[in-house]
Amino acid sequence: MGYVSAVPPPRNDDAPEPGPGAAEEPGGPDAAAARSSRRSVAVALLLGTLGATVVLLASGRVWARGTAAFGDGSLPLTADGRAVTGLPAALAIVGLAALVAVFAVRGKSRLLVSGLLALSGLGAALAAVAHADGRGALDAEAARTTADTAARVAGLSHTAWPYVTAAGAALILLAGLLALRYGRGWPTMSGRYERDGSPRARRPAAVDPDRPEDLWKALDRGEDPTR
Repeated sequence: MGYVSAVPPPRNDDAPEPGPGAAEEPGGPDAAAARSSRRSVAVALLLGTLGATVVLLASGRVWARGTAAFGDGSLPLTADGRAVTGLPAALAIVGLAALVAVFAVRGKSRLLVSGLLALSGLGAALAAVAHADGRGALDAEAARTTADTAARVAGLSHTAWPYVTAAGAALILLAGLLALRYGRGWPTMSGRYERDGSPRARRPAAVDPDRPEDLWKALDRGEDPTR
């Protein structure tokens, strides 16, 4: 029969107890932060690219329709988003450029570019909603078509495309907000090509002691061939 002791084994109270999230977070907080950074990069790129595409496409669609009196009849008129206001499309292009530039800069410059990205989306959304009526563009088209500066459009109707444009601009805004929140930890495209400014260590050429010409070349370079 084996020996059984009634004395419990000694406890090591100094050993740290595993936290509640130790088994749930393999790799520690650094790995979790890296995963979160990668996710935010992917989401921001998706939102910014999709939003700019939606704005550029929707701003080319018909936003408003109407008719203008012409002689004894009426002339149908339409105005697309770029005729109503070119601001959303222009800001979408600015947002795309800012989205790319976020990965080319770092530090305070990245913060400024991220702010520009967010403001591009916000400005495009506000411009689309503010000019959703389209009456001004149709009145101008009526005056040009009828050669009457006092001509005004009648039977004005609207489409949903201005609000689709605003929705796309909101996606650009969300991409900018993600860049402002998480952009500090995002990678930089040019980081691997940049040098830190420190001089590179010069590696001495290999010297074959059995070749006299290598010994003389080492002496000419100021190196000690015997080392």
